Amino acid sequence: MLIIDCHAHITSPDEERYPPRPVKPLRVPKGTGSLDELRRTSLANGVTAVRAVHTVSFYDYDNRYLCDAAKLNPSWVAGVCTLEPDDPHSPGLMEEFVRDYGIKTLRSTPGNKRTTFDHDGVRKLWRVCADVGATLDIFLMRPEHVESAEKLLSEFPDMIVGFCHCMDLKPGPRYDEVLGHVLRLSKYKNLYAKVDFISTGTEQGYPGADLHDAVLKIIDAYGPERCVWGSNFPNSLWTPKVTYAEHLRIFTEALPLSEEAKAQVLGETARRLWFPQL
Repeated sequence: MLIIDCHAHITSPDEERYPPRPVKPLRVPKGTGSLDELRRTSLANGVTAVRAVHTVSFYDYDNRYLCDAAKLNPSWVAGVCTLEPDDPHSPGLMEEFVRDYGIKTLRSTPGNKRTTFDHDGVRKLWRVCADVGATLDIFLMRPEHVESAEKLLSEFPDMIVGFCHCMDLKPGPRYDEVLGHVLRLSKYKNLYAKVDFISTGTEQGYPGADLHDAVLKIIDAYGPERCVWGSNFPNSLWTPKVTYAEHLRIFTEALPLSEEAKAQVLGETARRLWFPQL
């Protein structure tokens, strides 16, 4: 079965060539998080290809490591950059990243200091992505941003949009509200759910049973052909209760998914969208 990791953050150990943000960079545990480690970890778990995601928490909006990684490894890496929608230079950078480095996707954050997607800078970036044939991942993490996100999804109905972490779904007082939003947003047929939130949200560790019901409802609402799996690498930082192998095993063994659904969620959906060469 083809397995593609659709959400893995990377950071370089070479901080001279790829300097971290000047204020409070969020560091991974020493010796982890590099593209080389990701390759070893993914291959050891039967993963063929990876969507590598720029790490804003370490680099701010300096995408140089992500761009170099994508350009040097096009057979197995699809790069996901992140650009500041409030910066007027961002649309030009997006064009450059696609043209010169083969970047496949923009991770779209809210504009106006991360307060709304209903923003001219966000729209300009979405238009550039449409023009150059890039896809989007929407970093929609707060219920108060749903309404503005829907405006963009409605305005760009032909744009392929990955749904990052399904709004960071986790047990707690807002669980029902957030799950309700995620399920309702399935009406946008251009939105693809990244069902990778078990490892980031579970309070129990493997097998994350406290979020199984949510995952199954989302896969049912979107259809497995619109759902993808991601590891949330480096797991030592982002998912300390669940390892890379355990998160994959939740989808191969723990969840009651049909073989066809597993094939779609773990690889076939991602192959169609980002790795047609596989």
